[in-house]
Amino acid sequence: MRLPPFSRYVRGMQFFGVFLLGMLAGAVTLNSLFVAQFEALYHTKNELESKLEQYEQDIRGLNQYKNQHTVIKSIQLRLAENSGKRLHLDKVTEAELIKRVKEDLSIFLGQSIYEVDSNTKFARKLLERKVYEDINGKDYVVELQTVLLADNVLQIWMNALPHAKAPAS
Repeated sequence: MRLPPFSRYVRGMQFFGVFLLGMLAGAVTLNSLFVAQFEALYHTKNELESKLEQYEQDIRGLNQYKNQHTVIKSIQLRLAENSGKRLHLDKVTEAELIKRVKEDLSIFLGQSIYEVDSNTKFARKLLERKVYEDINGKDYVVELQTVLLADNVLQIWMNALPHAKAPAS
């Protein structure tokens, strides 16, 4: 049996190889675009879920204290932006950190607004250099910066700094 000369197919094989490489490059590009879009969608979903949970808690709290006019009805937390040592956190980490601090401060809901001075001192002592562990794989230290009470809403500005664990001895 006689084989045809392979030199006749070299040019066609080169074109086929270039075509396969083009398909591979196109697939990689399309996949990277899909992953980027999916990641953006995931972050948006997490942010919206945290906002929804926050709004539901606010509604429950407001319904619970709607007939009491001299109590703290809700707590609003913000990360301070004017500080030189502000850490830029992604939305998911920021939402989880605010959620955990809000859980710690939830004992102030329903408290009299006239006792806010003693409550804020208690909150400062409660959260003084408190470490919140394992928030998206990192630990953070929270420091209260400003506490303000207006319209039955306790507004708190805080700093969040990364916490370096002590080396194991």
